[in-house]
Amino acid sequence: MSKVGVIMGSKSDLPVMQDAIDILKGFDIEVEVDIVSAHRTPEKLFDYGKNAHTRGFSVIVAGAGGAAHLPGMIASLSPLPVIGVPVKSSNSIDGWDSILSILQMPGGVPVATVALNGAKNAGILAAQIMGCSDKCVLDKIVAYKEGLKIKVNESAKDL
Repeated sequence: MSKVGVIMGSKSDLPVMQDAIDILKGFDIEVEVDIVSAHRTPEKLFDYGKNAHTRGFSVIVAGAGGAAHLPGMIASLSPLPVIGVPVKSSNSIDGWDSILSILQMPGGVPVATVALNGAKNAGILAAQIMGCSDKCVLDKIVAYKEGLKIKVNESAKDL
C-alpha cells in the first residue's frame, strides 16, 4: 500500500498539519510525518524530495509558514503530486506571505494549494488522488462525502 508524506517546516506547524494527518488516518491511509525545513535542513529537503517516490509515497502534503518555500522546493525535486498548506505563523504577514509563496509557482512546477491553515482539505485531496488508483480509498471518500451531505440535511431540519 502506498502512503502519504506529511511534512512541515517546523514543529510549530504541527497543530495545523494535524488535521491532514487525522483525516488521512481516518481513511486508513498510511501517513509518515516529518519536519523538513527548506531553510534549516536543505540537505534533508533534497534527499526527501528526490527519493520520496522510491520510498512508497504517492502524494506529499507540505505545510509551511512565513516564506513557505518547502512545498515548492519539494515539488521542484519530486515527480509526485505536492499539496501545499500555507500556515499562518508567528512571523507571518497575516498569512499572505505563505499563501503567495505556495500559490505563485512558475510554470512546470505545480503545487496544489489549499486555503490558509487548510490542512484538512489537503488531507482529503491527497486521499482523492490516491482514490484514483485504489478502490478502497475511493469507497471511503464516497462514504465521507455522503456523510457530509447527511450532516447538512440534518442541520437543515433543525432550522
